[in-house]
Amino acid sequence: MTFKRTAAAVAVICGLALISSPSVYASAPFFGPSSADGSVPSLAPMVKQVLPSVVNIQVKGKKNVDVPALQIPEEFRFMFPGMDNQTRKQQREFKALGSGVIVNAKEGLVVTNFHVVDGADEIKIETSDGRSFNAKKVGEDQHTDLALLKLKDFSNLTEMSIADSDELQVGDFAVAIGNPFGLGQTVTSGIVSALGRSGLNIENIENFIQTDAAINSGNSGGALINLKGELIGINTAILGPNGGNIGIGFAIPSNMVKTVTAQLLKYGSVKRGMLGVTGTELNADLAQSFGYSQSSGAFVNEVMKGSAADKAGLKSGDIITSVNGRKVSSFAQLRAAVATNRPGSTIDIGVFRDGKDLSLKVKLGDESSFEAEGDADDAGSLSPALEGASLANSDDGVKIVNVQQGSMAQRLGLKNGDVITGLNRSDVGNIAELKSLLNKTKGRISALRVVRGNSEIFITLR
Repeated sequence: MTFKRTAAAVAVICGLALISSPSVYASAPFFGPSSADGSVPSLAPMVKQVLPSVVNIQVKGKKNVDVPALQIPEEFRFMFPGMDNQTRKQQREFKALGSGVIVNAKEGLVVTNFHVVDGADEIKIETSDGRSFNAKKVGEDQHTDLALLKLKDFSNLTEMSIADSDELQVGDFAVAIGNPFGLGQTVTSGIVSALGRSGLNIENIENFIQTDAAINSGNSGGALINLKGELIGINTAILGPNGGNIGIGFAIPSNMVKTVTAQLLKYGSVKRGMLGVTGTELNADLAQSFGYSQSSGAFVNEVMKGSAADKAGLKSGDIITSVNGRKVSSFAQLRAAVATNRPGSTIDIGVFRDGKDLSLKVKLGDESSFEAEGDADDAGSLSPALEGASLANSDDGVKIVNVQQGSMAQRLGLKNGDVITGLNRSDVGNIAELKSLLNKTKGRISALRVVRGNSEIFITLR
């Protein structure tokens, strides 16, 4: 399976120029019989109202890319085994296209995806009526793939109302608006196919809305809306074996968009409150063994000593059922709910323990202590060889805070307290950097550089 970002590169657009007179149709569900005057039910009135709120984004910038360190002709590569795999960084110019949503007309604020504007030196915004504005970044957050932009010298903008995404249900109608393949504003419709999607390794914090509304390259940062014309999500990725739409798209829920952009506007960045637990998704068997009548929630495997959760009285074996009165259906949803609150914030957590429902107030800690709330096998999502290891950022690198007995990580030789400081010849400063390096070396034998006590060792990953 291939998850593809939906920001479109200019090279893709040029390829489409070979198609003459492309037509884009917006499919609309049938909502009932024709009205008394003979008119046909249509999404057109609602779409006409919200189109001015969705913008096209063009970016230019420079990025470091990996290029071969040596250009070795094919016939001579046998003389330099391994040398043709070595790379070096080179800065190259890039252009990209995406979409955005005006969320504050008075202040000229536009929300889009982080990956749309990542590395951009120049950002241009085009509205539905053809006007063009320059924009600058207010702030960006890679972990949720969101960025907030501010237009320069703007006037007469239309903002989009934001809905409560926690009220969504599977089967609700959804409409996607964006700039696929640089064709201009395009409208497609479908339904909410699933909620709370995670484990896709698209982002660090995942709690996606899944939809079958057609989403393609260039839709990134565009709007997913309900039939009232309210924003329910920001389109961010698709599952497409060949890079095209197959009816499986993902959007960041509007409630996450609200909390993240509020922090970006106020602070310019996002600081994440930390709970300090590891856990797993709750299933029917696990729920039954703990006397819980439902099969949705977040099961706590371990509470880190001295963490916010420990101080509040959370215990291993607890089932977390809600955060601030909103139901928690999965551990991924718990991670997302906690991570959008700043350190020092106090949240109310609903807990099921020993047949009783409890309510605990937790004052969240700082992310310098823990990377994020993660599954007990969180490292397994980075590499199968690390399955069973729980990770946290530290001043020196990535610390192994727990290794499960009998796990792949234990068989590999990792131990509690180990600190990963590098992979092959590259240094590792945090979990995000480790994830990026592991993705680049996927399928090849690599070596982790580990500090254990006063010694430095290498552990081979196969």
